[in-house]
Amino acid sequence: MPLAEELINGHTAQSLTRAVHAALPGAELPALRAAARRLGTLPLRERADLLRDALLADVPGDYAELARVVRAAKDGAPVFGGWLIWPVTSAVAVKAVTEGTDDAFDDAMALLADLTGRLTSEFALRTLLRHDLDRALGIIAGWTASADADVRRLASEGTRPYLPWAVRVPAPAGRPGATVPVLDALYRDDSEYVRRSVANHLNDLGRDHADLAVATARRWLDDPAPTTARLVRHGLRTLVKRGHPGALDLLGFAPATLEIEGPVLDRTGVPFGGSVRFTATVRNTGAEDARLAIDYLVRHHRANGSQSTRTFKLTTRTLAPGETFEVSREHSFRPITTRRYHPGPHAVALQINGVPSDSAEFELLAPQGSS
Repeated sequence: MPLAEELINGHTAQSLTRAVHAALPGAELPALRAAARRLGTLPLRERADLLRDALLADVPGDYAELARVVRAAKDGAPVFGGWLIWPVTSAVAVKAVTEGTDDAFDDAMALLADLTGRLTSEFALRTLLRHDLDRALGIIAGWTASADADVRRLASEGTRPYLPWAVRVPAPAGRPGATVPVLDALYRDDSEYVRRSVANHLNDLGRDHADLAVATARRWLDDPAPTTARLVRHGLRTLVKRGHPGALDLLGFAPATLEIEGPVLDRTGVPFGGSVRFTATVRNTGAEDARLAIDYLVRHHRANGSQSTRTFKLTTRTLAPGETFEVSREHSFRPITTRRYHPGPHAVALQINGVPSDSAEFELLAPQGSS
């Protein structure tokens, strides 16, 4: 599987150059040809920006000329899809914003909707949202009724507060309810592809505005489709991990009377790059069935000597009065690109319905050969 930055590569640049040349047969396209050689070790978003700027340099003129070239390439080029769509749609959005007219803005929104099925226009949409949020949202509201699932998904995904790889859009962060009507229109969508985006958008919303996310999910559960309960569970997953009372209550994870033995570790010294296994026993000592969201916490040692805590999903379980459940999990410290481990004291604990158990401590050992 390629690294993220390799998704836009020399082949992508060459395909884009050929597509533009098909729409502009006499153009030499020096900026695009040079950009193909300059991708180097740039991160993914910077690669997209490099090709975007090259396209803007090689297609002079106003917004209408760029839009004409893009549409001609879309209709006539042998290959006009995949990751080249990111820089193309970004160029369209930047050119429209630079021109500053309503006609250019509206046409750019239409062109993004037209192109999104060829990869996605979600990254470029951010430029238009930042420029005129209300105008963009007015158009996006119409997308929610599109017959094309890709366009409906764009309405949700492109407006997500924490869209991966994308620039942030400050205005919705200051107006947290601004995108909720988009989600309201799509949570019952026939497409799982669209509903998954709605759930991820709700999860993003809950990171900064937990009560709004819970209230929105509660309204949906009051008027559900058969798929709504699953969507809400996915959309509130981060709030459940955080132990948010409203999210836990909405999903049926009420406070429970439990007896917890453990966690018990299989070792107290963990080799760097190795793993630790823990077990625990959870018993319902109450008089009623207990519906449980069972997660576990790992408290990581940081370079400055402090600790940070990360929550990991384990399972959900309903225990009858007196029933016992055995928990077992192996946690790896194998190096990954998204986390750096530091030798020193660590700990693991269970978290059940938002309430942490006692911790079991262990030492992550220094790599062999390190001083």
